[in-house]
Amino acid sequence: MRGRRRLRRGGRSGGGDGMKLKVNRQVRETQAAAGTALLYVLRNDFELNGPKFGCGLGECGACTVLIDNVPARSCVIPAGGVADRDIVTLEGLAQGQGQGGRLHPVQQAFIDAQAAQCGYCLNGMVMAAKALLDRNPAPDESQIREALRYQLCRCGAHLEILEAVRRAAVLCAAAAPEQGGA
Repeated sequence: MRGRRRLRRGGRSGGGDGMKLKVNRQVRETQAAAGTALLYVLRNDFELNGPKFGCGLGECGACTVLIDNVPARSCVIPAGGVADRDIVTLEGLAQGQGQGGRLHPVQQAFIDAQAAQCGYCLNGMVMAAKALLDRNPAPDESQIREALRYQLCRCGAHLEILEAVRRAAVLCAAAAPEQGGA
């Protein structure tokens, strides 16, 4: 990892016996100790930089990932506790990852609505919006606000973020027939 600072916190020993995690539809192996925060495994071992280190206390939402389609704060979850679960990061939302892949409709909506200033909260906002739209494809304003309630943004992009989630609902509905209703 040239030029990148590696996070080393919590139970990170690097001397674990090895565990397998299903991340973004791929089984990946790490030598991290089971008590290592999932965030550090995702960022350090798997080089997935969508989830951000914000507070380290599970309060801000910058580190949000989906675990079995439920938003979770990866900075406070031991990696060993999710070894048999489906983990999705911001990078895993894109369809046909790599060259020629398409952004997920939620990601595209955030771009279209210019819903970022500094971008630090964006990972958590996108992941929370994705989880909301998976369980409620047509949320009203109060449901959107409730879903994003614990995702902290200090830049003041709240109106654009709300617009992005409304737009994402429309884009997801339009994409559903393409994906066979899924």
